[in-house]
Amino acid sequence: MATLPIYRWRLAPDGYATRRQLRARNLRPGGQDVAAQLERPRRRRGPLVAYLYRVDLAKPVRPMTPARWAALATANRARRICPTCRRDAGYVIPTSLGMCVPCAYPDPDGSEGTA
Repeated sequence: MATLPIYRWRLAPDGYATRRQLRARNLRPGGQDVAAQLERPRRRRGPLVAYLYRVDLAKPVRPMTPARWAALATANRARRICPTCRRDAGYVIPTSLGMCVPCAYPDPDGSEGTA
């Protein structure tokens, strides 16, 4: 097994990019293996590691088809429906609550936000 070249933070040579950097250029790794890794030193928990891919082997991002747009819209709509009251909350339900804010924190007076 070959070892990956390791570069220090901000010292990677041109021609390598992280997934986010590839995405910013409308590229994707396209099935290639990780070409190198980048390490950022940290004092307490060990280094942060980012994987680098070769830009010359990257492929263009696949375009969104109408079916993909529809599937994404359905998934996002489902994330807005409160499982408790079954209403559209108007925002994505936080996973920390698991329900919309009015269901998580009911008003003890029974009044609807009169301020």
